[in-house]
Amino acid sequence: MAVHAHPDDESSKGAATYAYYADRGVQVQVVSCTGGERGDILNEGLQNRAMAERDLPGLRRLEMAAAQAVLGIDHRWLGYQDSGMPNDDGSVPPGSFADIPLEISAEPLVRLIREFRPQVLLTYDENGGYPHPDHIRCHQVSVEAYHAAADPNRYPDAGAPWQVSKLYYDRIFNYERMSSMYNLLRETEPDSPLLAEFEQMKRWSEETPYLATTKVPSGEFFGARDDALRSHASQVSPDSSFFFWPNELQKQAWPYEDYQLIESKVETDVPESDLFAGIEDDE
Repeated sequence: MAVHAHPDDESSKGAATYAYYADRGVQVQVVSCTGGERGDILNEGLQNRAMAERDLPGLRRLEMAAAQAVLGIDHRWLGYQDSGMPNDDGSVPPGSFADIPLEISAEPLVRLIREFRPQVLLTYDENGGYPHPDHIRCHQVSVEAYHAAADPNRYPDAGAPWQVSKLYYDRIFNYERMSSMYNLLRETEPDSPLLAEFEQMKRWSEETPYLATTKVPSGEFFGARDDALRSHASQVSPDSSFFFWPNELQKQAWPYEDYQLIESKVETDVPESDLFAGIEDDE
């Protein structure tokens, strides 16, 4: 199970991993905490602009369904309202996801965990990947539900207790990956216009320590990842150089998606190449 703040987050943060495991017969469920109602239209060339301006929440549900079909996964909505970016005083709209007390907003995810019974839970770190209120609350809700789902005294009406075996944080955007792609591109295509963009991304991430413990070899599904992300057409331009890089370059330089093992109830050795390492041996 992978828990994300908004529809489209699942496609920009882990989609190749989900497609990789789904292709291998693993049941994969993505949870969207909010409907992305307060998002903006970020694609100037959006074909379905009339619907986006009239009913962006409805369009984002259609886009999520299209991405789900591309990846071959299960999907559930947690049902909360997008908080948007905070006001100058740090506040968010009343009743939005980040405004609701944690003990209340965690219960639906506890219910889903106990229903789906995942062995692995993926989410963001305490900074939310980036400091959007919904991303931070997604982290908080995920960690709270991870612990509460196993406790028979917590949320007793939300189903039978279930212990998730492993908890991971997304570490896909990292300096090693950016640096590897930059160096290969500089070596093979020194005149590429992408070099300046890769160099900037490398600078953004160079002060962040490499925390990943687990490199999922999902390169063969980078195309599915890109198709899923393009399904979210209101949020992503199909020719965006920020999101869409040459896949052959990526497969050669860094054919992985990276995660950090935070807690494990089974014995496993890091570094890993499989999110389920140790689970089959333990069963």
